[in-house]
Amino acid sequence: MTTNKIILGVLAAAAAGTIIGLLFAPEDGDNTRKKIKKKTNTLASDLIDALEKSKEKATETAENIKEEGKAYKDAAVNKAEEYKDTAKEEINKF
Repeated sequence: MTTNKIILGVLAAAAAGTIIGLLFAPEDGDNTRKKIKKKTNTLASDLIDALEKSKEKATETAENIKEEGKAYKDAAVNKAEEYKDTAKEEINKF
């Protein structure tokens, strides 16, 4: 979550800086608007890429947690079976 905020902050600052720089640039309006559009599209593309990477990482982490939980469950079931078998052995001794 923190990484996403940092990425968004950096992209927002870059966009703001670019727009301010272009607005004060000594070029005509058409060129300035084209540059703003191009830079905005680039920043949007970068943001989408960053969000997709974050989504992939979140999915991977969720899968790892799921697998780890399954391993704990399996270990608990095996341990319960051991206790059950031991208890049966002890009962059969009497």
